Amino acid sequence: MTLWLPELRSDSLWFPSADTALKEPDGLLAFGGDLSVARLQQAYQHGIFPWFSPGDPLLWWSPGTRAVFRPDSLHAGRSLRKDWQKHQYQFSCDQAFPAVIAACAAPRAHQGGTWISDDIQQAYIALHHAGVAHSLEVWQHDRLVGGLYGIQVGALFCGESMFNRVPNAAKLALVQLQHYLQSFGLGWIDCQLPNDFLLQCGASPMPRADYLQLLQQQAAQPIPTGLWQAGAIASLIVHNE
Repeated sequence: MTLWLPELRSDSLWFPSADTALKEPDGLLAFGGDLSVARLQQAYQHGIFPWFSPGDPLLWWSPGTRAVFRPDSLHAGRSLRKDWQKHQYQFSCDQAFPAVIAACAAPRAHQGGTWISDDIQQAYIALHHAGVAHSLEVWQHDRLVGGLYGIQVGALFCGESMFNRVPNAAKLALVQLQHYLQSFGLGWIDCQLPNDFLLQCGASPMPRADYLQLLQQQAAQPIPTGLWQAGAIASLIVHNE
């Protein structure tokens, strides 16, 4: 079967409407363009993200179903709180963005490779320098043991990837992220595609049309002053559980 896709031009930031994405493969929307800061910002503001393997064309997606954490949907259960206290994990934000994205890109036992290529890493590091992409780190003493990164679009955090170097570090990062966002009156987290891990953590599948409506509402809200100031953040995961 031959697929027809719009090709993005290097001299324009235009994207086709997300609701024109293919049903098979689910969410494939366009190809081409580049990974400039301006284009990536335009993509996320319209519910679109890049995802492609090394050697493939640059592909853009807006899947039919998203994985979304609603505010106050992530909690640290008793075992997770005990794990946090036992191992004395600490958290920070925007303190080690390049290290976090490099760790997310590292090969994993059940995967033959990674889509987070050097080009992707450099593009998101540029987004980080522009104040758009952010990381949350999990530390054990001075060792980085887990974390995640993503894009802040108004009041919505669009998660990209996470990693573990010790058990539960990614889940701790997710819980800490939502509690941190909620301390600023936020809390919605988009995690792109549903998977077993996200659903077990409490993510809700959301149809594209509903997600785009949510995105429009959240993107219109200002980012609170003081959000994503680099450095250590107070641990909030054991409060109000």
